[in-house]
Amino acid sequence: MPNDQGKGKALPTTFRGLTLFPFQRKALDAIFSGRSVVVAAPTGAGKTLVADFAIEQALSQDRRVVYTSPIKALSNQKYRDFREEYGEEAVGLMTGDVTLQPDAPLLIMTTEIFRNTIFEDPARLHGFDFVIFDEVHYIDDRDRGTVWEEAIIYAPPHIRIVGLSATVPNVAQFAAWIEQVRELPVDVIIEEERPVPLTHKIWIPGRGPRGLDEVKRYFIEIGKLSDRRRNRGGKHHRQERRPNRRTVARTLERAGDDLVDHLTKRDLLPAIYFCFSRRDVESLARRHASRDLLTLDKRDQMLALFDDLATRYEVTDREETQFLRSMAARGVLFHHAGMLPIDKEIVERLFNSGLVRLLFATETFALGVNMPARTVCFHALSKYNGIAFGPLLAREYWQMAGRAGRQGIDTKGWVFALLDETSITFDNLSWFHSGRSESVQSRFNLNYSGVLNLFRRIGEEVPAAWQRSFARFLHQAKKPQRPQGKKGKSRRGRDEREGVGSRIIRARLDILREYHYIEGKELTRKGLLCAHVNGYEVPVTEAYEGGWIFRCDAVEVAMLFAAMVYESRPSDASSAPKRRLKGIRVPFENHMAAFAERERSKGIRDPLRGPDFGIAGPVERWAEGETIEEVLTHTSLAAGDFVRVLRMTIQLLRQTAHAVPKGDPCIPVLHDARHRIDRDVVDARRQLELG
Repeated sequence: MPNDQGKGKALPTTFRGLTLFPFQRKALDAIFSGRSVVVAAPTGAGKTLVADFAIEQALSQDRRVVYTSPIKALSNQKYRDFREEYGEEAVGLMTGDVTLQPDAPLLIMTTEIFRNTIFEDPARLHGFDFVIFDEVHYIDDRDRGTVWEEAIIYAPPHIRIVGLSATVPNVAQFAAWIEQVRELPVDVIIEEERPVPLTHKIWIPGRGPRGLDEVKRYFIEIGKLSDRRRNRGGKHHRQERRPNRRTVARTLERAGDDLVDHLTKRDLLPAIYFCFSRRDVESLARRHASRDLLTLDKRDQMLALFDDLATRYEVTDREETQFLRSMAARGVLFHHAGMLPIDKEIVERLFNSGLVRLLFATETFALGVNMPARTVCFHALSKYNGIAFGPLLAREYWQMAGRAGRQGIDTKGWVFALLDETSITFDNLSWFHSGRSESVQSRFNLNYSGVLNLFRRIGEEVPAAWQRSFARFLHQAKKPQRPQGKKGKSRRGRDEREGVGSRIIRARLDILREYHYIEGKELTRKGLLCAHVNGYEVPVTEAYEGGWIFRCDAVEVAMLFAAMVYESRPSDASSAPKRRLKGIRVPFENHMAAFAERERSKGIRDPLRGPDFGIAGPVERWAEGETIEEVLTHTSLAAGDFVRVLRMTIQLLRQTAHAVPKGDPCIPVLHDARHRIDRDVVDARRQLELG
């Protein structure tokens, strides 16, 4: 679209019956004028309206739009919302789990699928005006961030970007990188005010809600008390100063009861009560399930809606669904990733109806989907981040806190956080309440598939790809202009760090040559296969080229591919499979261990992990036709975790079947394996169609 598209046309002051805020008008002006835009605003401030405007403008001109999101659940939610707004024929969905109407003008994709499309089938993106990156600050995500960078860097140059972000300090820097790497102007729109202001309170167990100044006095008070105890000394003193985890948990549970009593008496419901442990989510929900938070009329409405959803999704007879129904009748529910996807969706639909009064949830409930409440509560302000326990990031706190306060309903939103002074400091609390957030950092780290796809396009220049990354942009921004003396050493240190990204890419290129993915200036058959699989591409390719796939029947292929995607936790336990996978499991494990060792020798600090066959028994039972209830008796995995592994396995099987040469004898086996496990509660497409 030419940059003068909007000239001579009046900018609207309203959109969909809503009076536009100044920041929204600025963003619409950028889109109207043919520019890209990054909008940073608090959760609940209305930045999604900017995306809606971009969509309507493109569709009105018979152009197309890609809408990307970080998680499949958000993609599915957007698919339903947009289908209601624009009609079924106008909206398509591609998530890896499901492909529906891929030629629709409004195409919703997970960011991974969009990135894959750029590399594998860029012609599919002809005719698109925009790519909308929802929650674009996810570029800082440890696991998925590099996918966002690749998508921004390599998206076709004719596509404009609409980035929607939480408020982060370096959003202008982030937009400047996009402008540089895409060589097109990017407007930055920043809004720091919320339409519905928030009141933040810290709940001190035994004392109730307090402001920050009062909490500071409390910390001083317990600090002085600690000094007196320290002077006494002795073992008893140490035990008092460091209460065990069980004691802390009991204290927080009692405080949580008091907090919910407070919310009920002060008419501060509905509330979302965030916990960072699935066990705590369910335990607290059960603890409060005896509360009767609905009037008789509302209870009748709730049960009628619940029964309609359960019937639609064909789960009326399931024990877990009936348990949720009994809780819903009281106005209390819970939501976490360990639940079956269908149960999670029922809970989301019920909450969106406004009938749920008290929802206990993990942080994933706050991501993207617009489901606000009057009040948000935090059971704790620290969590396990995948490496260690520690305080929340400020932007995590604000992502969740931002769900408080409903536009057009509440004059203000309330945020309460239980205080556990054994795991949080006053400085942490001050940081949360300051409204500031951490800067977005780069996680750029091309995987093997990405390296191969770039090699096909730019050959030996692949290591230079790092020069276009946000990581390199940030390093350049930090460099002193004229280093002298000790500063020169600092600059050399930065230069060394700056070269790490290129060195890792070179190391991966060397390994790809050693393992015959590349010969000369061309990809081999092995390299072409690997380039067309994203995520677990090396295990798939090595299993194919090593002949292990050909030794398997359909059930064993399902077990093998599930082992590639599964990563067990110490608490996981599953029964052993009946099939011993003799001649497959051990040789394949050893082969992948050798590959990882070669990576280490090349200086790659985070080598590929090998297959994990701990899931093989339950997958075998599922592939042989057992019910979900039967299979779950043979594993400690939660239902939602097991379904997630199977859906990832299905996606990998589908990619592999498309990537291997046409007519290959393994293709029917791959399809058979996929059909065996893509059924019942695992079948994501059917879930969407039923809903």
